[in-house]
Amino acid sequence: MGEDTDTRKINHSFLRDHSYVTEADIISTVEFNHTGELLATGDKGGRVVIFQREPESKNAPHSQGEYDVYSTFQSHEPEFDYLKSLEIEEKINKIKWLPQQNAAHSLLSTNDKTIKLWKITERDKRPEGYNLKDEEGKLKDLSTVTSLQVPVLKPMDLMVEVSPRRIFANGHTYHINSISVNSDCETYMSADDLRINLWHLAITDRSFNIVDIKPANMEDLTEVITASEFHPHHCNLFVYSSSKGSLRLCDMRAAALCDKHSKLFEEPEDPSNRSFFSEIISSVSDVKFSHSGRYMLTRDYLTVKVWDLNMEARPIETYQVHDYLRSKLCSLYENDCIFDKFECAWNGSDSVIMTGAYNNFFRMFDRNTKRDVTLEASRESSKPRAVLKPRRVCVGGKRRRDDISVDSLDFTKKILHTAWHPTENIIAIAATNNLYIFQDKVNSDMH
Repeated sequence: MGEDTDTRKINHSFLRDHSYVTEADIISTVEFNHTGELLATGDKGGRVVIFQREPESKNAPHSQGEYDVYSTFQSHEPEFDYLKSLEIEEKINKIKWLPQQNAAHSLLSTNDKTIKLWKITERDKRPEGYNLKDEEGKLKDLSTVTSLQVPVLKPMDLMVEVSPRRIFANGHTYHINSISVNSDCETYMSADDLRINLWHLAITDRSFNIVDIKPANMEDLTEVITASEFHPHHCNLFVYSSSKGSLRLCDMRAAALCDKHSKLFEEPEDPSNRSFFSEIISSVSDVKFSHSGRYMLTRDYLTVKVWDLNMEARPIETYQVHDYLRSKLCSLYENDCIFDKFECAWNGSDSVIMTGAYNNFFRMFDRNTKRDVTLEASRESSKPRAVLKPRRVCVGGKRRRDDISVDSLDFTKKILHTAWHPTENIIAIAATNNLYIFQDKVNSDMH
């Protein structure tokens, strides 16, 4: 991603008035499917919007297909828990695609409490010529049926049908922060602040609790689960991160309840950097296995780190996302930004990593060259064929013409949710109520 980047924006809010962004329109999750042909977004209003990549045109066979709206549906509605007198938001916390088994697509979506399995199918033909029904579907008078005919399939305009297949409810007391589909394609797990449950995709009325860190006395609670994910190849392994900055790798073959981890990944804190904010900024907001399964990527407030599964003592790579904010932690604590949960993503070859920042900036780090770049998701950069210009944040001292001062950053504009196409250099960036899709023309990594 860099000098030769072809950019394009798709407006998630469907031409709503941009001067006023409603809370319901804010995108809360972004996820490519396993082929990258479909891209799903969820928002705070409980809606899921699926975009489909258009096929390459015959006139320009090497041109990349654009992503257009394929289907939109209401996944979750607001609910009320009368036993606890609690409102349950409709906001979509996570979407996960299931590997495609047939012509239909399937995805899981979850709000704070309820996970739903959706099936997406296409219909472009309709049967005609029934013997016992007329064209409107009403039963004919049988005395008028004097001959038999063979019904035929006639072409019709493409219809995309989305139907709920399963509803997995009542599995969590606390808010669900993660769902992850297992490589066995039969099970998935869901995690909340204190517990992780294992579900079978065909069984909705029960799940198995595989991690429970709830203490007997809640006053003894020192950490919570922040994210979890299955290993991409080994169906028995999964990892979960905590608010204390640690990662625990668990093996389901060892015991039914995985409270005792197989490996603990933790970086000892440098005493010279200790401050009031140390514990808050060390909380891991996201963890992702690399496609190879050899590494893990984690995001905390100021850094992204790459961990080797064979080395628990410290990460093998640490990248500063916005170190210039270290001096601003006090004001970020006061406006609650310090609690923002940023996600991170790998590119298809595990050579470049991406994560979001403030001012609608997002960061990319090339693991081979150790070069990094700051890019901006904005209306100016989203015109077709526009080139993304690297941005720089300066902290005092000399300032170049295009630099932006750390004091003029807009902390209300934040890139929390990002996704990378599984094989190509196409990225999806959620910026408030807009979805930006950028792609690299020359299909290479950062220049």
